[in-house]
Amino acid sequence: MWVDDWAPRAACRDTTPDQLFVRGAEQNKAKQMCTGCAVRTECLAEALDNQIEWGVWGGMTERERRALLRRRPNASWRKVLEDARNEQLSSPGTAVVVTSL
Repeated sequence: MWVDDWAPRAACRDTTPDQLFVRGAEQNKAKQMCTGCAVRTECLAEALDNQIEWGVWGGMTERERRALLRRRPNASWRKVLEDARNEQLSSPGTAVVVTSL
């Protein structure tokens, strides 16, 4: 089920922006915060659909998101990610890898 009002449920909701808008090796720390976040997919979709250029969103750095946007510049990322999530939920044991889309 997709959560439109995802931000209050995010694992990073009590984090200062300085911890998410970082460079280099610090990005790995920020990405770890996303691991296991219940609304990671919604967060990532918002960043991709709005082409947010800075920070870690949904477990991906700006560089990782740019690579996805280059591959599918006109995609509705909410639809892509929601469909992938629904497919995964209907096929337990099948991993859906976002970076392969």
